[in-house]
Amino acid sequence: MEANSNRESEARNYLQKHRIMELLNYLTSSLLFFQPDKPREYLVSLLERLRIAKLTGMAFPFFMDHSNIVAMFEMMDSSNKGTISFVQYKEALNTLGLCTADEVLEDDGHGITLDKFRREVNKRTQEIWSAF
Repeated sequence: MEANSNRESEARNYLQKHRIMELLNYLTSSLLFFQPDKPREYLVSLLERLRIAKLTGMAFPFFMDHSNIVAMFEMMDSSNKGTISFVQYKEALNTLGLCTADEVLEDDGHGITLDKFRREVNKRTQEIWSAF
């Protein structure tokens, strides 16, 4: 029984160390966002672009460009207040594969603006890609 527990712990540590779950979440989110006709080819292409970006120092492949981020924010800000709630913000990051459901984020009590949302999406995306 102890061997299984140790194996599980080693597996969990490996996945965390190499940020595999974040990568898989991001790849899945990208796949669902674009819904390509050939998903395997799309994923291979995306991973190849990631490899090239890492080797050459080029920009990492982002699937959420500015217009996508604005559109997502506007869907959540249905009353056009210019802000979204902290709950909406965290759920959006989770949906995009940019945070986990149990990740602790600080809520400063203020609404989340488009600028803050965009910065956080871009920052977290960059962090995920640069880890590979």
